[in-house]
Amino acid sequence: MTRVALIFDFDDTLAPDSTTTLLAAKQRDLPNKFWLDWAPKLVADGYDPTHAYLTLLLDNIGKDKPLGPLNNKALREFGKTLKFFPGVELLLRDAQKIAASYKVDVECYIISGGLEEIVQAAPLVKKYFKAVYGCRLDEEAGVLRKIKRAITFTEKTRFVFEISKGITPAKVANKPLAVNEDVPLAKRPIPLDHMIYVGDGLTDIPCWSLIGKNGGLPFGVVNPKGKGPRQQFLEMIMTKRAISWNSPHYGPKGTLGYLLRAALHAQCAKARLRSES
Repeated sequence: MTRVALIFDFDDTLAPDSTTTLLAAKQRDLPNKFWLDWAPKLVADGYDPTHAYLTLLLDNIGKDKPLGPLNNKALREFGKTLKFFPGVELLLRDAQKIAASYKVDVECYIISGGLEEIVQAAPLVKKYFKAVYGCRLDEEAGVLRKIKRAITFTEKTRFVFEISKGITPAKVANKPLAVNEDVPLAKRPIPLDHMIYVGDGLTDIPCWSLIGKNGGLPFGVVNPKGKGPRQQFLEMIMTKRAISWNSPHYGPKGTLGYLLRAALHAQCAKARLRSES
């Protein structure tokens, strides 16, 4: 069946920043210290921003440390408690209905710089998303101790290409360089111009650029309640770009929800016409 991809960032796009929520659950003032004091110092010392926050997480995990003896099971349990922005599940249901009306299949994905174990455990994610790509931490003696995978800003585009080429996470697990395989455009299951990408901006610019320049539809999200400490941290280290923003209201009466439904109609119609021709 002809396919369309609906791809989301996660933190501050589908839900409030999950790492900040985790930190605040442990200590109320920990997010500000983490994002606005400790993380900028590591970046100033030459750390990539993603590696800076992952390193800080590990530094604060353990007995008598702010995050305690965290492991991946604890991250998954925390992920089950995540709250999403208004209308997310309704949009995902509507996306399936819209695609079916065009006899097209819509696949939903998440590409996040957050922790994969947290994101994957959220009930809505388990129900509607085909795959989640996020940062991974590894354990020693039942406690998180090592960085297993770090997804930086431009690293996100790797997973866009994996989705386009039909390369599943299971295949990559056994063949890490599979994304570099030459798959002709005509044989890619989901061309870039059949994609919709939704992100909160600062870490999503490479994906917006890649998908937008190749005929896909990129959308930006901004939280009207103000910038959290993570967003403030990222703004310290990245050049601002002039992009359009919408509040994270995914219901049919929200501007973003309305636009995404219109975009799904457009992409599904295009995919259907292409398959028939």
